[in-house]
Amino acid sequence: MPAASTPTTTSRRQFLTLLGISAAAVSCGTATANGGGSGAQVETLKYQGAVGAVTLPELAADLGYLEDVTLEWVGNTTSGPQDIQSAATGQTHFGSAFNGAVIKLAAGKAPIKAVISSYGSDQYSYAGYFVLEDSPIRSARDLIGKKVGMNTLGAHYQALLDLYLSRNGLSKADAAKVEALVVPPVNTEQALRARQIEVGVLTGILRDKALASGGIRPLFTDVELLGPFSAGTYIMTERFIKQNPDTVRTFVTGVAKAIEWSRTTPREEAVARMTEIVKKRGRNEDTTALQYWRSFGIAETGGRIPDAEFQLWLDWLGERGEIKQGQFKPSDLYTNEFNSYGKG
Repeated sequence: MPAASTPTTTSRRQFLTLLGISAAAVSCGTATANGGGSGAQVETLKYQGAVGAVTLPELAADLGYLEDVTLEWVGNTTSGPQDIQSAATGQTHFGSAFNGAVIKLAAGKAPIKAVISSYGSDQYSYAGYFVLEDSPIRSARDLIGKKVGMNTLGAHYQALLDLYLSRNGLSKADAAKVEALVVPPVNTEQALRARQIEVGVLTGILRDKALASGGIRPLFTDVELLGPFSAGTYIMTERFIKQNPDTVRTFVTGVAKAIEWSRTTPREEAVARMTEIVKKRGRNEDTTALQYWRSFGIAETGGRIPDAEFQLWLDWLGERGEIKQGQFKPSDLYTNEFNSYGKG
């Protein structure tokens, strides 16, 4: 087994600078994937996928729910923030990220709008903050001075860590002594077992494989902390939405139908369908991870977005000073206007 990557920290300032660059690109009109203003609506949507996985839009397309709207894969995303930056700058037509990252991008003056939930946490799909079985860490206070490995900083997993520390009574000064580090997900288990970090965030197949190997236990999980919730959304630019309302409605409603299909279809049938989708696209991908799929974790029917899914992170970012308190209302950041699922 190759040696685990050494955990490295990532500058929050660098992340916010990237958001500023994205917003500047939009404001300067450098976007290329937006509608051309000729009157005809765009019907081919450029997007980024994920290796060995099936996104909700891909599932919707395969099920025929996108009708005359087609998808054009332009590559795979490296992270949620990168995915929505690509959409904001016009390299793609839509992207998905943690709602806190969506707020940050909007705060950077990017004219974007969330249109439907994209992922979440439930009893089947959740993030666990794991420690070694013999670890002395049993509480939030035990994390002071310890290293917590996660896939990226300033996003979903750091937000949940901050909430856990705050809700368990740690002051800001003490919470600042808990060191969040970037560790590639494929290296997190090894880094934890090698004691390079004291806590590792594990999800999906990586979580299940680590648990099957034994010797680790969860300190807490995101679904224990918040209950079932939708954590991320698909965003589009306001310009694209205005110029292509019919396309947006077809896309959003199709994704909503795919969400409900995934809830009501027997798991074995859903896994078989998604495995076939990956094989058909011919990118020489490993489909092993799909065998562990159980849920997209989205809490609301049809992926509709409630105020609460943004208010939580607005409060978190405001408390951290990363946005101004009261800078946004939740309704400034999303719309359910184009989600026709269940409307007759």
